[in-house]
Amino acid sequence: MSSTPAASATPLSTATYTEKLWPNLGVWIIVLGLSAAGILILIPISPLAGYLAFFVLLVLQTVALLLWTPKIEVTADTLRVGRAVIEREYVGEVTYYLADEATAQRGTRLNGLAYLCIRGWIKPVVKVEITDPHDTTPYWLTSTRNPERLAAALGRGRQ
Repeated sequence: MSSTPAASATPLSTATYTEKLWPNLGVWIIVLGLSAAGILILIPISPLAGYLAFFVLLVLQTVALLLWTPKIEVTADTLRVGRAVIEREYVGEVTYYLADEATAQRGTRLNGLAYLCIRGWIKPVVKVEITDPHDTTPYWLTSTRNPERLAAALGRGRQ
C-alpha cells in the first residue's frame, strides 16, 4: 500500500496576512448587559422565563457577533476585507492611521463613496486606494489591530 495524501485534503493557505476583527471585552460586557435585561423584563412573570430569556438572548447575540465578524485577508493575487474582494493589481497607495488621525479618517475626512469595514472597538485604520478605472470607489477604509503589518503585506505603507 502506498501512502498518498487523500484527494479531499485541503490545500495550505496562501494568505500572506490574515486578521479577524473580533469584538473586544467591552462588546462582550454589553452583550451580557443586554442579555441580563431579559431577566429584568421577564422575571416578574416567572424566574424560569427570565433566566431562559437571558440564555436565549446571550446565545443569539454571541452567534450573531461570531458570524458577522469580518476577516481581512491578503494573498498574492487578492485583498479581501469583509465581503469585498479586489485583485491586488488595483491596489494603489496604502496608508495607515493611528489615534486622532484614525478618528478623522473615519469621520471628517471620510469620502462618502469609500468602502468601509469599520469596527468601533478597533481604533487604527488602513486606507487602501483603489485604482480600478471601472470602480467608482476611491478607497477602502478598514479597522485593523495591526496597521503596520497589513500595510506591509500589501507591499506599500506609510503613516
